[in-house]
Amino acid sequence: MALLLLAGLAGARAEELPVTGGDFGGVGLIEMRNARFRPDGTLEAGTALRHQRRFWFLNFQALPFLETTFRLTERLDATSGQDMTTDRAFDLKLRLLEEGEYNPAIAIGLQDFIGTGLYAGEYIVASKRWWGLDVSAGLGWGRLGTGAEWNSPLAMASDTLRYRPRDVGRGGTVQTGFFRGEEMAPFAGLEWSIPSINMPWGAVEGLRAKAEWSGDALRDERGGYPAWRGDLRGEAASRVNLGLQWSNGWADAGLHFVHGTDLLARISFRMDPADPPAFSLPAPPPLASRPRQARGDEAMVARAAFDALAAAGFRGLAFRQDGGVAEVALSGGAFRTLPQIASRALRAMQPVLPPDLEMLRLRWWRAGVEIAVLEVPRLTLEALAAGMASPEEAWLASRLLPPTGEIAPGTLRAPGPFWDWEVGPRLGLALGDPSRTLRWQAALGAGARIGLGHGFALAGGVQQALFGNLSGGLPSDSLLPHVRSDYAEYAREGGTALATLYGERIWNLAPDVFARASAGYLEPMFGGISAELLWRPHDRPFALGLDLNWVAQRDFNQKLGFQGYSVATGHASLYADLPVWNLFGIVRAGRYLAGDWGATFELGRRFDSGIEIGGFATFTNVSAAQFGEGSFDKGLYVRIPLALFGRQDAGLGSAVIRPVQRDGGQRLSVDNPLWEVTRDGRQDALRRGIGGFAR
Repeated sequence: MALLLLAGLAGARAEELPVTGGDFGGVGLIEMRNARFRPDGTLEAGTALRHQRRFWFLNFQALPFLETTFRLTERLDATSGQDMTTDRAFDLKLRLLEEGEYNPAIAIGLQDFIGTGLYAGEYIVASKRWWGLDVSAGLGWGRLGTGAEWNSPLAMASDTLRYRPRDVGRGGTVQTGFFRGEEMAPFAGLEWSIPSINMPWGAVEGLRAKAEWSGDALRDERGGYPAWRGDLRGEAASRVNLGLQWSNGWADAGLHFVHGTDLLARISFRMDPADPPAFSLPAPPPLASRPRQARGDEAMVARAAFDALAAAGFRGLAFRQDGGVAEVALSGGAFRTLPQIASRALRAMQPVLPPDLEMLRLRWWRAGVEIAVLEVPRLTLEALAAGMASPEEAWLASRLLPPTGEIAPGTLRAPGPFWDWEVGPRLGLALGDPSRTLRWQAALGAGARIGLGHGFALAGGVQQALFGNLSGGLPSDSLLPHVRSDYAEYAREGGTALATLYGERIWNLAPDVFARASAGYLEPMFGGISAELLWRPHDRPFALGLDLNWVAQRDFNQKLGFQGYSVATGHASLYADLPVWNLFGIVRAGRYLAGDWGATFELGRRFDSGIEIGGFATFTNVSAAQFGEGSFDKGLYVRIPLALFGRQDAGLGSAVIRPVQRDGGQRLSVDNPLWEVTRDGRQDALRRGIGGFAR
């Protein structure tokens, strides 16, 4: 009825106003969702705090019409009625209809559709805005229908939909009782944009007043919801929730009075990954004029080019003059994209390159293997530096060739071996430990790699734990081999650890075909031998890979010893760029560290800023009961280029949110997986980075 009423109201003009977030993390009123969405791609993180509840959430507008929310709840233990426990949930909201002049926006949603089911509920909601007033109304099932005023017409129409499962899962279970159950409840709410208020310190803008009638009749789960329906002691004193919220371009903050008894404070921060806030980077050095004549023979030019590249932060590997082409092989540098590497390499070498060399052929090497070959006219880069051309013109004039790793006879090479080293902080995180929501460990790590030539290298790293509570995690109760769940034991006994120590070779097996062989202490928990093959066409949106490994589990102290467990593991992998919304997908199938067989599915979105946001899920022949808490392995990740923090750096900062660390579906983690080493050398990466031609 409420949906039909909103759909029938017409005539008033809806004004575009920024939306606001609800207490459960997604866009909404207070506890109830509305049919509004953030701008496409928006990433939001925040918390909502009240008596006996703390919500921590990450919200991602994954697609223009799809909102996703991960939420971690610290709540009163419903079984004992005292102490706190944790609950993890994942929500989806899908737009069915955009708002028009006469019709409301309509959305459908699943709350806690992956989780224990404590907050599981479904809803359909409509929203219509008239100037500064936004009106929403909807129907809720499950937890969102505990008000139970109405009988569900779906249940009356189908016996299958009459019964709703009422058991609490072990967590991580995909709920299957969508829109089921005999009861449902209406909900409705108003959000009013308060006009600007003049205060002594200036105008206050962005205030919203909210009021809602909730479909959820519960304050908490005392009484056993959803497993038991009796006279629940956890009923809310009132289903009317009120709030005042302030919002600007990057933050939401609010105070809400909920359930007739509780004051709740909410705050969140958000950004657009396509245009994130970033510190200014240093301006590129000016481009010198071409020398009037060559300065010495080719050997002298090569040595001068190597010196110039070194001063710019690169390592020159090889140089030759091929007619009018300056062919330069290089590695390193503080830049992640091939266009920016080409621009900075020419700026560095311009004073020493003979004037008659009109083409730059850049051979880009990483981790001892050639990953890209780019030809770009020297004149085009000079015109860009002078402001006489655009990056798009450089893109059109350049040509990407398949990497072969072959150095032509007569090429002048820089003498090796080559050393790389780094020292920096390390942070280990574990979410969802039953005894503590977040466990962490800060450490200081140091690593070194020596390139021996022809792709051979020796590498290793050490780590010293400094502080944190990761070592306080509970002992593993896993029924599977403890390949990952003993992380607390590794933290306790491995305060001073040999993180890795291995030898490897990475090389070009054929054009666009790469190979890797590694042996030693490959990661903190496993050592052994690992081999990988990758076919990555430079001009196609896909790649195929295969890795095979035999590894043994390392001692908890992470020195030189091993435990008694060993396993053969490996996967066939497909990597693909999808044709819409800058999406990419990865599918891996094979055997995992615990001996289980299955597949991992990953879907992510890559923004032109370099930020990547995605998620993964692994399904194997291990049952949910064997897997334990969480039911199956899954997680979210965010990768952010370090250059956004104002310092030229080719690295990526990564954060993985895995709701609970178990043993099923776990893969070996090596330092240089071929896809990560080579993916920036593809045509797609070149296209995304064309702005770097001007820097």
